[in-house]
Amino acid sequence: MKSVVVTGVSSGIGHGTVKVLLAKGWQVFGSVRRPADAERLKTEFGDHFTPLLFDVTDEAAVARAADQVQDALSGRTLSGLVNNAGVAVPAALAHQAISDFRQQLDINLTGPLIVTQAFLPHLGMNRELRGKPGRIVNVSSIGARLSPPFLGAYAASKAGLEALSDSLRRELLPFGIDVLVVAPGSVATPIWDKAEAGQTDWDDNETYRQPMQNFAASMIKDGRAGYTPEQIGLTISQALSRLKPALRFAPGPETPLMRMMTRVLPKRTLDNVIGRTLGQTRK
Repeated sequence: MKSVVVTGVSSGIGHGTVKVLLAKGWQVFGSVRRPADAERLKTEFGDHFTPLLFDVTDEAAVARAADQVQDALSGRTLSGLVNNAGVAVPAALAHQAISDFRQQLDINLTGPLIVTQAFLPHLGMNRELRGKPGRIVNVSSIGARLSPPFLGAYAASKAGLEALSDSLRRELLPFGIDVLVVAPGSVATPIWDKAEAGQTDWDDNETYRQPMQNFAASMIKDGRAGYTPEQIGLTISQALSRLKPALRFAPGPETPLMRMMTRVLPKRTLDNVIGRTLGQTRK
């Protein structure tokens, strides 16, 4: 039976990914931060799911979870690691609290490295283990390439994660451990209900108040029309399983305008398009 560790599985993409992988016969270890979530998911998912209690920024807790997985695998390699846990705190960069900026980089960029370092021996860096080398899938975002306003810290963390993935893949060539990126577009999760309820608190600065409201409304609309977490989970499953996978998967509904914005338009032109759309005009 193939085995995989998925971080951040209490809801959203992580939860959908666990459902897909279990249905395909995987043994899944999923990280959560609260014991109540561990109990809930163990009841929901059954015997082939094992909850792991850790925050991705807590090195000691991650190390304990890696030991737990090692014991469960009894000398076999871990087939996959999915670095999914992440957070976004919207704000204009000119006003974002440095603590919020740092938190997003800690969770979205440093966290995956902490988890990866802990599980690399089980993925095949320890050559004494039985089985084929495993595969790492890092969950990025369309934001890594689009770099939307008011999500600068999040976009920076995801762009950094993609760069880290390329460097890591090249460093792991001697061990046969592949490193791939799944960068979804909009995903329909309950986060959009929370975003709508809290959008008035995003920024109270006169310059940014209305543009941020316009941005929030557009993002919430697109998010609610996005792919389901299970559809993204299916893509992650493909990244883990395909014989010759692409290095970067980009699932999610994508309009012709979005394709043009992320792949064709010069950045100055894209600046002007976004500015006009959000009401970002020079005063």
